[in-house]
Amino acid sequence: MLPGKKVTAEIAAIRGIPQGHDSISPNGHLEVKTPADILDMVAKVRAVTGKPTGFKAVIGAYAWLETLFAEINHRGIESAPDFITIDSADGGTGAAPQPLMDSVGLPLRESLPLVVNMLEKHGLRERIKVIASGKLIVPSKVAWALALGADFVVSARGHMFALGCIQALQCNKDTCPTGITTHNERLQKGLDVADKAQRVANYNKYIHYGAGLIAHSCGVFSARELGRQHVRVVQENGLSEPLDKMYENYQ
Repeated sequence: MLPGKKVTAEIAAIRGIPQGHDSISPNGHLEVKTPADILDMVAKVRAVTGKPTGFKAVIGAYAWLETLFAEINHRGIESAPDFITIDSADGGTGAAPQPLMDSVGLPLRESLPLVVNMLEKHGLRERIKVIASGKLIVPSKVAWALALGADFVVSARGHMFALGCIQALQCNKDTCPTGITTHNERLQKGLDVADKAQRVANYNKYIHYGAGLIAHSCGVFSARELGRQHVRVVQENGLSEPLDKMYENYQ
């Protein structure tokens, strides 16, 4: 929910909602009822904007992905979204309902390889880019996601931390104590833009440097060259298992 006190005249005009009134996010989009509808919407947005177009989803049930990818091959490769962003049970916003944060969606360690493998199965891996999201806030996690098959990694949480977020979970209440997610001018004074801009820049530099460092230690020139064969995951018994073996038959 976007509380009414945060719905300014500018936001109301942009989003087409009443100023000063609470805005409740819909459970689903009226225009999208089937996987085929997703492709229709992607085509519409792409035609209007002229920009690369895709969608973001928390993966839970995944039979619809099989239907979606089959429909793409039926319509033609040009109908495919340019990217799919995978969020996960690991991520989420402080404005989300607690039951959804705690109990809905697959973790990225399961959903990311699932989507990548399904794209390969349908011959769409080169056409559709995969973007990974969900608590990938340190270089090792970024490198892990790239090794699993992600083309890009995005991190809201990492940048929020760099800004000074303390995870007060007041994003939707207009009372964020660090001044990040509030329109309250008194609270906003706690956000020093010049200082925080440098912190965000330093964070990005650290992520790129660290991921590159890991890649070089694995004998490749860049983090984009990392593959499942480069990663081992320590199990509960203290022994490690190679990532490519863990997911070799994962569909």
